[in-house]
Amino acid sequence: MGKSKPFVILIVAVIIAFITSILIYKNLQKKDRSAASVPTQAVTVAVIDLSWGTAITKDMVKTVAYLKDNLPQGTFSDPALLINRVLIYPVRANEPIYESRLAPVSINTGGVAAVISPNKRAVAVKVDQVIGVSGFIQPGNRVDVLVTIASDRGSSSDLVTTKIVLEKILVLAAGQEVEKQGKIQNNVNVITLEVDPEEAEKLTLAATEGKLQLALRNFSDTEDVFTRGTTVPILLGSYRDENEIKLPVKQAGIKRERIYKRPGLQKTPPFRVEVIKGGKVSEVKFEREGGI
Repeated sequence: MGKSKPFVILIVAVIIAFITSILIYKNLQKKDRSAASVPTQAVTVAVIDLSWGTAITKDMVKTVAYLKDNLPQGTFSDPALLINRVLIYPVRANEPIYESRLAPVSINTGGVAAVISPNKRAVAVKVDQVIGVSGFIQPGNRVDVLVTIASDRGSSSDLVTTKIVLEKILVLAAGQEVEKQGKIQNNVNVITLEVDPEEAEKLTLAATEGKLQLALRNFSDTEDVFTRGTTVPILLGSYRDENEIKLPVKQAGIKRERIYKRPGLQKTPPFRVEVIKGGKVSEVKFEREGGI
């Protein structure tokens, strides 16, 4: 009996394990049946990240099962309904595509033209890394346009002015284009801005006659800022002190004042003399010769 005891224990353990496996299997079957009873519906989602202006093709979308009770409004269950539709807002991978993010059915050509608002125009400007804020400007951003321009060509730099000419301008596209100059090809950064006709005129003139600079705005910053512009004298105005003097300057028929600093000229302290009259003592100050 002593030798057969381990064998009996082994048999009992196998029987218990078998019964436990059957119970677990039945429990899993019940869960599968309950999960299968929950109604679902196919929803069309993006396979990859899609940018706005993209004309959707068959390989860009797929269907995913969504719980019918939590089904988002405005989605598509049939991917065929999205073929050749144009996005006016970007869509992330595995994100449902909504009707509100699509251009009207009549627009079936992708690109920037599909995302331009009514009564607006798309104007492209060439920029460098400095003007383009080192590549941080992306489609959907808002920017201010500054121009540095001389009010009279060939005149002194004092007449050069920097001024904000456009505010809260929407960026439609940002990228590189190949510019051919003879046999040389250069990559040029191009930023496309959405403007109305009057703003398009200002932007074109600023790009032709001056140097542009773009200032990136915060999405929540919607206030208009009115400035008078900055000139060289205004820019250097913060460096004036009491040792500077103004001398009249005539240039281009305009009478102005130019500021010079007297080299080595510093204000000297005055003489102090005590005057005693009877029991009263007072102090009198005398400026030194050559002082200011």
